[in-house]
Parts: sequence; C-alpha cells; structure tokens
Amino acid sequence: MIQRVQTIFLLLAAAASLSLFSLPLATTPQAQSASLLFADSAYRLTDHWGLLLAFGLAGLATLLGIFLFKNRGLQIKLTRLAIGALILGSGLAVTLLLTDQASAQAQWAPYWALPLLALVFAVLATRYIRKDEQIVKSMDRLR
Repeated sequence: MIQRVQTIFLLLAAAASLSLFSLPLATTPQAQSASLLFADSAYRLTDHWGLLLAFGLAGLATLLGIFLFKNRGLQIKLTRLAIGALILGSGLAVTLLLTDQASAQAQWAPYWALPLLALVFAVLATRYIRKDEQIVKSMDRLR
C-alpha cells in the first residue's frame, strides 16, 4: 500500500487540504467588527461552512482513497471528487475574500498555495492509479 507512488500523492493531498483547517488564509492588522471573515483579524476555513465542507470533503476523500487500493475504480472516483471539492473550495475562498469589505487591508498568507498543491497531488494520484489499472488489465490479458 505505502510502496505505491499514488499513495504518497494521496497522503500529500490529504495533508495539504486538512492542514488548512489550522492555518489562516489571510490576516488583517486589527480585527474588523463589520467583516464576517476578519472579525478575529484572520480569515480561516472555519469562517464559512462552505469552506469547511469543501476542504473537509477533499481531505477525507483522499484519505479514504489511500485505503481503497484494491478497488481502483472507486479510488479514482474518490480522487475526482476530491479534485472537484478542491476547485470549488478554492473558488469559494477567493470569492469570499474578494467580496469582503475588509479585504483591502488584508494580507494574503502564503498558505494559499496549499489548495493548489493538494490539487496537483490529487491529479498526479489519479494519473498513477490509472496507470496501475492499465498494468493490471494488461497482465490479465496475458494470462
């Protein structure tokens, strides 16, 4: 299980998406009482339920995909679900930040790269899962 490269990619994608729960996406110098995102001067995933759902789903889908190494079809479906959740979550996070009135004072944190990294790792995992599936099918044809 761990010796397969797609397992490493799935683990990295899960770590990148789940680590966002403890890291701020943007900060302001002081708390903004009128802002929904920067009421505590930090924009986190916990500030909006859609972000929690999207990145939580992506993290759980990639973690679950690690343990489904015998069912590659379901593993690919879960990884595609994680890719969709990462894209939707990233789009929602950017939209929320750009529409908030305190975003002019906000400083973007370097952690914005984590959803992109998770997306890249999930795409690479899908690619290697497909390669495994093709190898297994070609071996079955030889028998």
